Amino acid sequence: MPTLQIVLNVVLVILVIAVIILAILYFMGNKLQKRQVEQQALIDAAAQTVSLLVIDKKKMKITQAGLPKMVVDQTPKYMRWAKVPIVKAKIGPKVMTLMADERVFQSLPVKTEAKVVMSGIYITQIKSVRGGAVPAPAKKKGFFARFKRDKKKKEEKK
Repeated sequence: MPTLQIVLNVVLVILVIAVIILAILYFMGNKLQKRQVEQQALIDAAAQTVSLLVIDKKKMKITQAGLPKMVVDQTPKYMRWAKVPIVKAKIGPKVMTLMADERVFQSLPVKTEAKVVMSGIYITQIKSVRGGAVPAPAKKKGFFARFKRDKKKKEEKK
């Protein structure tokens, strides 16, 4: 009987800790969501449509991207080593290094002229691409789809 009592106490403590962690995550999530909505409103307020020629696009660290020093200084320390989508583009006579939204980065064609919505140095949306429609980003395959494809290839080889 005493061992059953100990097991129940341990389970109860684990449940209490799990509930506390879930409550903390819930309130932190709400706080971060409110902050994100405010930032999105600021981005939308400063948005303008620009025509640019995409020269190159890469994923690189902010410190190596050639962005202005002020931008690098304003980014949090933990984000300085994360790879972000960087686009090198010619806007008018000037070549600039810009950051792009992840969805925009995937569908932005290189060596073409495009009309995009920008907010500062951040590309938020593609309006149009010269010479055709905006290309859709390539669909990512799921985790298990890779194994199915490998299985089909093995069967074809036999």
